[in-house]
Amino acid sequence: MNSHNPEKPLSPAVTIFVVSAVQFLTPFMMSAVGVALPAIGKEFSAGAVQLGMVEMVYILAVSLIMLPAGRMADIHGRKKIFVLGTVLFIVATLLLALAPTIGTFILFRFLQGTGASMVTATSVAILSSVIPPAQRGKAMGIVVAAVYVGLSAGPTLAGFMVTHIGWRWIFFSALPVEIAALILTLTRLKGEWKGAEGMPFDWVGSLIYIAALFAIIFGATHLKEGIPPVMLLVGGLAGMIGFLVWESKSDSPILNVGLLLENRVFAMSNAATLINYAASFGVTFFFSLYLQQVKGLSPQDAGLILITQPILQAVLSPLSGKLSDTLPPGRIATFGMGLCTVALALCTTIRVETPIPFLLGVLVLLGIGFAFFSSPNMTTVMGSVTPKDYGIASSLIATMRTVGMLTAMTVITIILTLFMGDAPVTPETAASYVDSMRTGFIIFSGLSVLGIFCSMGRMENMSAKTLLEPRG
Repeated sequence: MNSHNPEKPLSPAVTIFVVSAVQFLTPFMMSAVGVALPAIGKEFSAGAVQLGMVEMVYILAVSLIMLPAGRMADIHGRKKIFVLGTVLFIVATLLLALAPTIGTFILFRFLQGTGASMVTATSVAILSSVIPPAQRGKAMGIVVAAVYVGLSAGPTLAGFMVTHIGWRWIFFSALPVEIAALILTLTRLKGEWKGAEGMPFDWVGSLIYIAALFAIIFGATHLKEGIPPVMLLVGGLAGMIGFLVWESKSDSPILNVGLLLENRVFAMSNAATLINYAASFGVTFFFSLYLQQVKGLSPQDAGLILITQPILQAVLSPLSGKLSDTLPPGRIATFGMGLCTVALALCTTIRVETPIPFLLGVLVLLGIGFAFFSSPNMTTVMGSVTPKDYGIASSLIATMRTVGMLTAMTVITIILTLFMGDAPVTPETAASYVDSMRTGFIIFSGLSVLGIFCSMGRMENMSAKTLLEPRG
């Protein structure tokens, strides 16, 4: 059920600004804090494991809460959950800026991830509820651009703030944007959107999902510690199968399994999202170490090279989004996936002596490919379901992105353990590192080819007109 305030019509521009602001801040907080970790560790006398937890708990919270938050929003109101998540994000950001110890910092980081998952799970659903279908592609392009601007701005702004005014200002500086988004939501974004009002919330399914996903993530990221993490990973995978069985029989599931089984466009689009992020997310990690430890570049120079990809994604995403309003978005997304695959295949040829311009060319190709994949893919997902499923669709595709990133890092961890053991990446171990990197890119290229087939598998009867017709 959708209800709107007739006295103040909804403003698409305000909606796009609010959604873009929160979509900017979520990746900004991920990339900015990564740059600030050495300074945070020095102030708190924190070890490597604790600093790893700072990043891990944020991604963990986003992964665990996203899907239940999307369903809760469908039942109780998408704006209500969005506002609650924004408030939690603001409070957690302020607490992080004032954190007295590394322990409290990690706790507040989990709270911030929880707030981020709630706004991410609902923001695209709200956008889809407000923006007319014929303009949705352009709006999605702007929002996706905001995500990439956040990824690009994070390291640059964080590096400046850490150097000149201190790492705590990363959080202080985000507060005005967060508060402005909250005020605009409360004062200008009138109405509420519920796709499943009155339905019960599936607490049992949510708990099974959270426990299973936690076991998978924790087990996969601690594989080198022996048998217990392996058992935890296997148990988590079994739990996820049990979750799918439970959801298929639930009257009010947090994940509509029937939607995945019966809606090929929806299922294939989510599979393509998972594979695309799993195949492409490791590039920045591999290249960052390669440029600094193998090529001998400074962190600043390496950052200037790596920023090429997200800048192109930010610039081109609105264009690809606008194109998806007139051309079949599935075909545009498949074209983008193809470019990503070519870029990853080129990465398999990298050697110790590979010139920097070659790496720049790969990043340019990858940036263009990702730009032409992301926003048309999002348009396809949201256009393939009825309004009552916007919350589930929005949260599921965001979950696929996060799980894809975690998959990439798990694969990289296993490869580095096999090729290098506990040895650090140094000029002396450069050859072993490059071998491990190329092996990773061979795997990621194969994954990306599979992603192309998933993306192509949804294209039958997928004209722009079909996807832009109102459903339900």
